[in-house]
Amino acid sequence: MDTREEKGRINVIKRNGSEVDFHQDKIISAIEKANNEVSGIHRLNEYQIQAIADKITKQVEEMSHAVNVEDIQDMVETGIMEMRCYEVAQKYVRYRYKRELSRKSNTTDDGILTLINQLNEEVKQENSNKNPAINSTQRDYMAGEVSKDLTHRILLPQEIVKAHEEGIIHFHDADYFAQREHNCDLINLEDMLQNGTVISEAMIEKPHSFFTACNVTTQIVAQVASNQYGGQSFSLAHLAPFVDISRKKIRDKVKKEREECGEPLDEAIIEKITESRLRDEVKSGIQTIQYQLITLMTCNGQAPFVTVFMYLDEVPEGRTRDDLAMIIQEVMEQRMQGVKNEKGVWVTPAFPKLIYVLDEDNIHDDSPYFYLTELAAKCTAKRMVPDYISAKIQKELKKGNVYTCMGCRSFLTVEESQKNPDGSYKFYGRFNQGVVTINLVDVACSSDGDMDKFWEILDERLELCHRALRCRHERLLGTVSDVAPILWQHGALARLQKGEKIDELLYNGYSTISLGYAGLYEMCYRMLGVSHTDPKGKEFALKVMQRLNDKCGEWKAAENISYSVYGTPMESTTYKFAKALKKRFGVIPGVTDKNYITNSYHVHVTEEIDAFEKLRFESEFQKLSPGGAISYVEVPNMQQNIPAVISVMRFIYDNIMYAELNTKSDFCEVCGYDGEIQIKEDSAGKLVWECPNCGNRDQGKMSVARRTCGYIGTQFWNQGRTQEIKDRVLHL
Repeated sequence: MDTREEKGRINVIKRNGSEVDFHQDKIISAIEKANNEVSGIHRLNEYQIQAIADKITKQVEEMSHAVNVEDIQDMVETGIMEMRCYEVAQKYVRYRYKRELSRKSNTTDDGILTLINQLNEEVKQENSNKNPAINSTQRDYMAGEVSKDLTHRILLPQEIVKAHEEGIIHFHDADYFAQREHNCDLINLEDMLQNGTVISEAMIEKPHSFFTACNVTTQIVAQVASNQYGGQSFSLAHLAPFVDISRKKIRDKVKKEREECGEPLDEAIIEKITESRLRDEVKSGIQTIQYQLITLMTCNGQAPFVTVFMYLDEVPEGRTRDDLAMIIQEVMEQRMQGVKNEKGVWVTPAFPKLIYVLDEDNIHDDSPYFYLTELAAKCTAKRMVPDYISAKIQKELKKGNVYTCMGCRSFLTVEESQKNPDGSYKFYGRFNQGVVTINLVDVACSSDGDMDKFWEILDERLELCHRALRCRHERLLGTVSDVAPILWQHGALARLQKGEKIDELLYNGYSTISLGYAGLYEMCYRMLGVSHTDPKGKEFALKVMQRLNDKCGEWKAAENISYSVYGTPMESTTYKFAKALKKRFGVIPGVTDKNYITNSYHVHVTEEIDAFEKLRFESEFQKLSPGGAISYVEVPNMQQNIPAVISVMRFIYDNIMYAELNTKSDFCEVCGYDGEIQIKEDSAGKLVWECPNCGNRDQGKMSVARRTCGYIGTQFWNQGRTQEIKDRVLHL
């Protein structure tokens, strides 16, 4: 929400993040309090007080950037001084100082109260998959406020806190920093299923059926999610071997039943019955995963942020690969159906996220598994997933390897030091330590268009990010495995002993740590007056990206810590950065004139560009984000044009490593409309969601799903992100 809204209404951002109406009488009251503390001869008269208040009101109305309470207080001081009432000004300054000391004595109370009362616009829709109204989410947010308070006051250097608060950098997930938690990972499901694990102090041995393996998987996912703050991924390939275990059990049971009934042991009949029952078990097992992951709620008030990886060549050719294909088919058929909401309407669930790998055995019309690709296209058109990894391009970029990201986009780096006993590169069981993001738009604005100054400031800011990343790393150092046994002792990430520290896993490439970046488009526009799609802008943008990679390389060589460049999936941060930029630099057309800034290297959402050109262009930048990035194309309802979806998928296969199609999947409970719910402005200038069929604006009576940062969001968004969604143009 812009702080200056239409219809003459003005908002003020308070220190706790809540937004309130501007009232002139509060200025008058504050001046009068200071005025009453001085002797009569030094006092302002009522006309002078009113004149100060009128002038400030006019200044606020004409301001081009966000209005914070501190801005207004500065104006009050200036106004009193201009009236030459220095004694009153002194009292007012002293009053401000006392209030500041009082606030610092307990910095968390107001923040917690605004969360409980749902007054904090920035935080209450910080995460589009957490419902801010329910107790578990509020409990997590309250704990987060305490953690952030400790982090800002005690755990982090003040230079980093200041840079974070000013929007120069973003220190991600400060609400979990105090607890020594890491970001995201690839869980080693194969090890846990094949060799057993422990959940809540109970030994879980190797499952004896596919259905049991699915059940155990959901329990593992829930436990992992409750011991970290980022996304996790697992592969269906790790479940595939259990299909044949069930097949053999079912076959033995069928033979026994027929023997007991005196039926002939006809091999064809036995095979047919076995495969029929096996499909039923696969269906039940996948249903268990899908429904449990959707309905599970972790201790932080949300479903697990989990990604399911579907790559046929991850298992050997033959029966196991065919069994994996059967699992993938079932996953997509069930996902295409959706889930029923509380009103019994089939809607699009946010989780689990699905990733489907495009390869030679499924991309062509005559490929043996092309039927799965057709099914994936239909699923994408209806439910926005799966997303797509090109095996062809990933092998080119990742030393011949194909593997999934950790959550929505964070990719592990390929490390010679990390290999499995068979000599293959190791990915499952590795993780990410955390993220710090540089605001590239602020670098450009701070340099005021001077190129020499830009590079100087960029290097200074990168070193600031480096120090902040070292804080993340050092916070994890010394952590003992006992804090999260499922992660460190029982196979999800390692099998350390009780009391053993995780330190060895923080070096030598076992884990990564991410330098995020945001606003490449706005950076180019501020420095050169053109988009990075312009040849001049592109050359500059690629140089900046290379500088980020060079710095990560320097740090890694010096410290043996795997720094990598990461295309940040900004959600609430896009709004925070935009507000900070307006406050620092005012409104600069094409740069700070929106309530959001552009994610990573993406083409600006308003820029007209076709889907294929966008993917081709962004592929060059994706190569320079080895720590993770995802590209997308915005498309209309494609359910009646599956060949077009497949055309985009084939283009992805040939041109870019990781991409998705942003379709629409909405439903109005008032009238039954299942087209696209639209974004409108209300009478106060606030963006709201509206059914174009019946005019319904009640968010509680509609289902809206949009891709916002790699994951699908279903809990609506803050005003900055909502404006970004509204501004998106179609690419197809």
